[in-house]
Amino acid sequence: MSELVLLLCGDVMTGRGIDQILPHPGDPQIREPYVISATHYVRLAEAINGAIPKPVSFAYIWGEALAELAHIRPDARIINLETSITESRTLWPKGINYRMSPANIPCITAAEFDVCSLANNHVLDCRYPGLEETIDTLKHSHIACVGAGRDTAEAQAPAIKEIVDRGRVIVFGFGSVTSGISREWAARPNRPGVNLLPDLSDRTADRIATQISSHKQPGDVVVASIHWGGNWGYRIASDDRSFAHRLIDAGAVDVVHGHSSHHAKAIEVYKGKLILYGCGDFLNDYEGIAGYEAYRDDLALMYLPTIEATTGDLVRLGIVPFQIKRFRLNRASPSDVTWIRDILSREGRSFGTRLDVMQGTTLELSWT
Repeated sequence: MSELVLLLCGDVMTGRGIDQILPHPGDPQIREPYVISATHYVRLAEAINGAIPKPVSFAYIWGEALAELAHIRPDARIINLETSITESRTLWPKGINYRMSPANIPCITAAEFDVCSLANNHVLDCRYPGLEETIDTLKHSHIACVGAGRDTAEAQAPAIKEIVDRGRVIVFGFGSVTSGISREWAARPNRPGVNLLPDLSDRTADRIATQISSHKQPGDVVVASIHWGGNWGYRIASDDRSFAHRLIDAGAVDVVHGHSSHHAKAIEVYKGKLILYGCGDFLNDYEGIAGYEAYRDDLALMYLPTIEATTGDLVRLGIVPFQIKRFRLNRASPSDVTWIRDILSREGRSFGTRLDVMQGTTLELSWT
């Protein structure tokens, strides 16, 4: 049996406050209703958890996650990158904008990510020139991007990673208006934008499945990375579930990598295939922001599914929890690991999944 190990993470938000602590911070000016400088978010974090040693190294933000990655050595590392990487100061008038200086791109390469999905509600925060600079910066750094492009064809195109002697991992990126992506952001034949799903209907799922199947070969493992749903709340929309099931039923998709929620949501294994309905944030600058503490958006999860390459079936799923503190990933405490276990087991009950604590600080999925 040939197996592949993937790294799947939710939203990585290296703009705004995090950009300001890196070696080359961009212009801190932002246009939020009550905040005019991204440095405000640095001060909030420091007020809660202590001083951040600015400027930090590019590797600093990944903290203890780097040792875990070095130990596990995933075959493909896939994230949702939820920020514009650009020097542009022209912001889309939407209230909250994420922007990272291109000079800080080594913070992404430090974690050796292979694929960044850009089909989200922040990639056009600095309008079309900002998106194009984001794509250019990632490609120049040898990081593949999916889910957005200079035109429809590029936005729909997959990223393909060859795994020597074990097949290929193919990643497609999709965005849904349910996550807050404006329909105006949809890529066009002659305009940059996001690979935006018009809806989550059976018809759309069938069309997507046909597109994917034109690329899929025997032995390929296909990941559909989808930005969908709201930021808060555990409810899984029936449309999300039926859409994921239909992609799997069509034989097109082996892993559904869902994100948008700022906290982790239920996990399902459907016909042997993994569905992550919401991975939660993997890195954000929310320390000290009040309002949703009960969801514990400071807890970040590293999902590490092992996939049987010839069938695309899930063999096992390990999850490593971290806590974001001082804009850095630190191993979660045993009590926080237990909290995550209990929440995701509760939410997974109707899907036949539960989590167990393994060796004190990691989690493993069981399913029926």
